[in-house]
Amino acid sequence: MSANLPLSVDRLWNDLMAMARIGATPEAGNNRPALSMLDGEARRMLAEWGTRIGLTLSVDRLGNMALRREGTDPARRPVLVGSHLDTQPTGGKFDGPYGVLAGLEILRALHESGTRTAAPIVLVNWTSEEGCRFSPSMIGAAGAMGVLSEAEVLDRRALDDGERYGDALTATGWAGDADPAGLRDAEAYFEAHIEQGPTLEAEGLDIGIVTGGFATERALVTVTGKDSHAGTTPMEMRQDAVLAAAEMIGAGERILYARAPDARMTVCRFLVDPGADGVVPGGARFAFEYRHPEDATLRALLDEADAAFAGIAARRRVAVMREPYWSFPRVVFDATLAARLEAAAQRRGARYKRMLSGAGHDAYHAAARMPAVMLFIPCHGGVSHHPTESISRDWAEIGLRVLADAVIETAGLTQGP
Repeated sequence: MSANLPLSVDRLWNDLMAMARIGATPEAGNNRPALSMLDGEARRMLAEWGTRIGLTLSVDRLGNMALRREGTDPARRPVLVGSHLDTQPTGGKFDGPYGVLAGLEILRALHESGTRTAAPIVLVNWTSEEGCRFSPSMIGAAGAMGVLSEAEVLDRRALDDGERYGDALTATGWAGDADPAGLRDAEAYFEAHIEQGPTLEAEGLDIGIVTGGFATERALVTVTGKDSHAGTTPMEMRQDAVLAAAEMIGAGERILYARAPDARMTVCRFLVDPGADGVVPGGARFAFEYRHPEDATLRALLDEADAAFAGIAARRRVAVMREPYWSFPRVVFDATLAARLEAAAQRRGARYKRMLSGAGHDAYHAAARMPAVMLFIPCHGGVSHHPTESISRDWAEIGLRVLADAVIETAGLTQGP
């Protein structure tokens, strides 16, 4: 499909490096949180690159960016391709931007060659995929796809400084007026991404065709005991929330290995109250999540964890409450689009496998509204969410070419170069 298009891995690589200079850290990574001023700068760069090749920019009320190249058939709905530009505080150069800028390179090649597609192609930069500033993760896509209401998203508060999501949009200049629900009216969604794991590199593969994703539930666990003096309160009389929480975390890990060793468990935040020297802490909060490919197994893990947490709380004379705040069921991507990627990989001589994603992505929410699929390329050592995250030019190129073939086939060529 894209054999004669002037796709340029050099240009894609230069774009990635230019984007990485926005929010660059001394460790050679990126700190570009969602709806920060740095995120706003990255968005302006993307918008400028898109308008140079005639793309029409629209921004919805949640800040999701859509850069549209019209098709020749007015009856066709658009084909979406994209990812996100925001990063973790200790993020790298490729998690998210690779998918956005690979989509941009496809549109540049179409523009330069004068190639037309029947369906419009829309490049999407979703707002706040990472969730490190505005929780939960993938919140812009969740709002656009109706998983969360627009009001819920706009009223979220930043975890770092308490800024309201809607106010941050205005402050950065990215409060748009398009209806977020407009992005639901699409024929398909494609997302290219680094694997964020070691499998592809370890197996000597170029491409992962993602057929689905793990079910996930993340919750805030609040343990409430009683503050007391660290020097005078005997151990047997304490209501130590931190020791109780630590035991709960250990129990959660044992449950995972006993029932489902292929599951994932993470404690990604831990807060102590009052967090003062000399005080037995009466409060502890931690973000606790399980992930598993099957919904029923995930539910069983959580039920066992709840029972274990309750038993520990009773024995240690504290209270515990687990409140889910981010979850999604097992995701199954579109089989036709996956087959299209597979055929493209075969034509390109790429070494590939079908696989599941353990990480969450914007494509998960898109899949609830339209046919969607993901493509992975390897990353060195499987390292991601870290400044040393890296990929090779060869991986970037083969992913770009396979993605281009599938996107253009889906949109339908009407005029070639």
